[in-house]
This record gives sequence, structure tokens and C-alpha cells, in this order.
Amino acid sequence: MSEPHEHQHGYINHKDDLLKRLRRAEGQVRGVQRMVEEDQYCLDILTQVSAATKALERVALSLLEDHLGHCVAEAATEGGEKAEQKLREASQAIARFVG
Repeated sequence: MSEPHEHQHGYINHKDDLLKRLRRAEGQVRGVQRMVEEDQYCLDILTQVSAATKALERVALSLLEDHLGHCVAEAATEGGEKAEQKLREASQAIARFVG
């Protein structure tokens, strides 16, 4: 759920790091695909799936931390409906992440 923003996102200061992590995860997923195509051993494939999953989880946690520390904190200082909305969104994002 995205909305137009007039300000920078919280991750802007380490966007390059996030992109590097995402490229690494993409390479791991492609590696998993290649392993399946080459009929590799199941447990070796599962190890690579776990590595790709962890890489994406690190990206997600970084984004969540940025969102809480930037967007939610900013809205909390303003208070009112905007703060309540940002808190609901953050809560829903956390539920999706851990669910």
C-alpha cells in the first residue's frame, strides 16, 4: 500500500545497501532455481532457500526499523489521525511479516 510522499523515505540514507542485499537475495533465488533444474540434493537446496529467506528477512527488518524510526515517529509527533493511521499500518506490516 503506497501513497505519494512529499518527504524522503527513512531508508534513503542506506538505499544502496538495501539494493545490494536485494541483488544478493535475487542471486540466491536464481541459484536455488538452478539447483532444482540440475537435480541437486534436497538438503543442499533447502540450505540455499534458508539463506535467501534470511537475506530477505534482513531487508524487511531494516525497512521496518526505518519505517518505525522515520515515518511513524514523524507522524507521532504530529499526533491525531495521521499518527493513528501510521501506527495501524506499522502493526499490520509487523503482522504480515511474522505471520
